[in-house]
Amino acid sequence: MYLTKEVKQEIFKDYGKSQINTGLPEVQIALLTNRIKNLSEHLERNHKDFNTKRSLIRLVGKRRGLLNYLISVDINRYRSIIKKLGLRK
Repeated sequence: MYLTKEVKQEIFKDYGKSQINTGLPEVQIALLTNRIKNLSEHLERNHKDFNTKRSLIRLVGKRRGLLNYLISVDINRYRSIIKKLGLRK
């Protein structure tokens, strides 16, 4: 398992309003970003793993959809999550 329970709780606390509220777009984006980083590292070592590459592309698309939703709902929340995760330069 790539995430332990403690790591997930920390992500919920950092990006959500509380540890209980796990459905916020910010929390979901942070979880997807963590998973994308892990899969990217895996693909650097195993460049012929095409199933993982496909999964990575799907996860990036899901994250992009959540980011687009967040832009349409509240641009300030979008900017803060981008800044916290360091997704844009």
